Amino acid sequence: MKKILGWETLLSEVEQRRRRGDKIAFTNGCFDILHVGHVRYLREARKTGDLLILALNSDASVRAIKGERRPLVPEQERAEVVASLAAVDYVTLFDETTPLKLIEYLRPDCIVKGGDWRDEEVVGRDAVRSWGGKVVLIPVVEGASTTNIVEKVLQIYGKR
Repeated sequence: MKKILGWETLLSEVEQRRRRGDKIAFTNGCFDILHVGHVRYLREARKTGDLLILALNSDASVRAIKGERRPLVPEQERAEVVASLAAVDYVTLFDETTPLKLIEYLRPDCIVKGGDWRDEEVVGRDAVRSWGGKVVLIPVVEGASTTNIVEKVLQIYGKR
């Protein structure tokens, strides 16, 4: 089965899995240049539910958040890369700067974010708790970030 789904198809799958008693975990992000921090984070996120949905910021959403020079990798390529990971069950794109609309649409049992977020900052926290769900924060891998990779590339190759 295809892992990159539109919202309606994803909701149908989520409802089917929920009827079977599966717990739905949800995470989101840009995942612009995949690195070890992302891989470890997603592996841990997968442990919080029976099904892990990764909501991927669209190119327009990434630009709105991180500026005109990002993303470095187009949304369809980023989606394909994260969908290839065993930890991720489904990938869907969203255009907004936050995933709140998608969280309210899918109603996951758990929202997972990196430990660089504080609980009160997690978008959808109040919504997911209102239907009995939870928020899980996973520690970040120090030094592993797209920004650090870009800076290193510029240091090494930027002055040719």
